[in-house]
Amino acid sequence: MPRRKPRARNQAGSDVAPLGDVFGRTERGPDDEVYVVRTIPGTRATKTYRCPGCDHEIPPGVAHIVAWAADGGEDDRRHWHRGCWNGRRTRRITRRWS
Repeated sequence: MPRRKPRARNQAGSDVAPLGDVFGRTERGPDDEVYVVRTIPGTRATKTYRCPGCDHEIPPGVAHIVAWAADGGEDDRRHWHRGCWNGRRTRRITRRWS
């Protein structure tokens, strides 16, 4: 039976938490600010949201990313498609909120 490659462990002092972290992880956002990011599984996605990256709807049941500025509050949360969040550095936000 073949041996499995051991999983890489997080470096001590790393500020990035695992993807399934309940409290979120920090990443740089589209404007190079620090954002708190959470992954929402499809089973917990119960409402329709509009992605600021592509301006398309995220229907219920679709896994996605929720991000908000670390210095802001959770009231400024935005729901992103995973692909739009991953491509946030190569394109601009299409939808602005006041």
